[in-house]
Amino acid sequence: MREPGSGEREAGKRGLFGLSRNVFVLGLVSFFNDLSSEMVYPLFPTFITEFLGAGAWFLGLVEGIADSVASLLNLFSGWISDRFRRRKALVMGGYSFSALSRGSLALVTAPWQAAAAWFGNRVGKGVRTAPRDALIADSCDPAERGRAFGYHRSMDHTGALFGAAAASVLITAFSLTYRSIFAIAFIPIAVGVILLSVGIREKRAPLCEDDDLPPERLSLSLRPYDRRFRWLLLAVFIFTMGNSSDAFLLLRARQGGGFSLALLPALWGVLHVVKAAVSIRGGVLSDRLGRKGVILGGWAIYVLAYAGFAFLEGPAWMWMLFVVYGFYYMTEAVLKAFVADLVPAALRGRAFGIYNFTVSITVLPASLLMGLLWDTAGPRYAFLVGAGLALAAMAVLAGAVRRPREAGFQGFPHFRR
Repeated sequence: MREPGSGEREAGKRGLFGLSRNVFVLGLVSFFNDLSSEMVYPLFPTFITEFLGAGAWFLGLVEGIADSVASLLNLFSGWISDRFRRRKALVMGGYSFSALSRGSLALVTAPWQAAAAWFGNRVGKGVRTAPRDALIADSCDPAERGRAFGYHRSMDHTGALFGAAAASVLITAFSLTYRSIFAIAFIPIAVGVILLSVGIREKRAPLCEDDDLPPERLSLSLRPYDRRFRWLLLAVFIFTMGNSSDAFLLLRARQGGGFSLALLPALWGVLHVVKAAVSIRGGVLSDRLGRKGVILGGWAIYVLAYAGFAFLEGPAWMWMLFVVYGFYYMTEAVLKAFVADLVPAALRGRAFGIYNFTVSITVLPASLLMGLLWDTAGPRYAFLVGAGLALAAMAVLAGAVRRPREAGFQGFPHFRR
C-alpha cells in the first residue's frame, strides 16, 4: 500500500482557517510575493521603454523569451521535485531568485540589464511553481484540496490587489521614482522568503510502495498517467487558446464602455476583488460537489462574459461584465486540485509541471489570435471566437473526463498504464 507523504500526515494538524501549517504559510508567501510583483509589473513597461529608452519590440522580446523559459522550467522543476522527494528547496530557491532579480531593477542603468533582471524574475517563477503546487497537494487532506488551492489563489489575488494599490499610493502621494518603488518592493518578497524558510516543514518519505521508480517513470512522457489526465490537458489547452490576456478586457472597456484612464485602475481593482472572493468558495464547492461540475460552471460563466463583451457596450454593462467575468476565476484552484486527484502522488510534481506548461505555452498565441481578430474583424468576432473555444473545451471535459471514483482518490499507486 502507498505510504502517505509527510505533508499528508501533517494534514491532520490544523492551523488557522482549518488549513495545515504548510498550506497556510504558502498562502502567506504567495500574498507577499504578489504584493511585491504587482508593485513592479505595472511600471516595468514604461520603465524599460520611457526611462531606459528601449523600443516596444525589445519589451515584447523580453516578455516572450522570459515566459517561454519559465514554461520549460516548470517541466523540469516538477520532475526534480519528484525525483529527489524534496519540494521545499526548489520552492525557496525560486522565490529567492525572483526576489534578488526583482530587487536588482532598482540598480539597472541599461535596457539589457533590466531585461536580465526580468528574465531572472521569470526563471524564479518557473522553478518554484510546479513544486509549490505539488507541496500544497502533499500537505492537505484529499477531500480538502479544493479549499487548499482556493485559499492559495485567494491570497495570490489579494496580494496583487494590495500591491497595485501600494504602487499607486507611493507614486501619487509620495512622488517616489521607479527605483525607489522597486527597492521598496523587495521588502515584502523578502518577508515571504523568510516565512517560507522557517514555516514550511517537509520530511523525505517514500510516496508509494515502490520507492525506487524504474527509469522510464522518470521521463516527462504522459504514458504513466491516467487517460483522464491527458483529456483534461487537452481540454485546458483548447480553453486557454481562446483565453487571451485580460488587457483586452481593459481595451474593450476603454473603447466600448467609454472609460477614462483614471477609471481603468478602479475597474481592474474590482476584478481582483472578485477573484480573491471566489477562489476559496470555488475550491470548497468542488470538495463538496466535485471538481468537474465546478470547472464546467466556471467555463460557462466565461462563455457568457465573453459573449457579453462581444455584444454589450456602455459603462454600466462593463462594470457588470467585469464582475461576472471574475467568477470564472474560481476554476483556477479547482483545476489544480483536479490534477492532484488524477495523478499518482509520486508523479505529482511532474504532473503540475506539465499542466502549468500547457497553460503557459498558449499565452502568446492566444493573445496574438485575439489581437489579429480584433484588428481584422473587430472585437465582437474576437470575443466570440474565445467563447467558441471555451465551449469546445467544455465538450471535451464533459465527455472525456470522468471524476475519480471516490473521495480522496490519489491516482494509481502501481502506475497502471
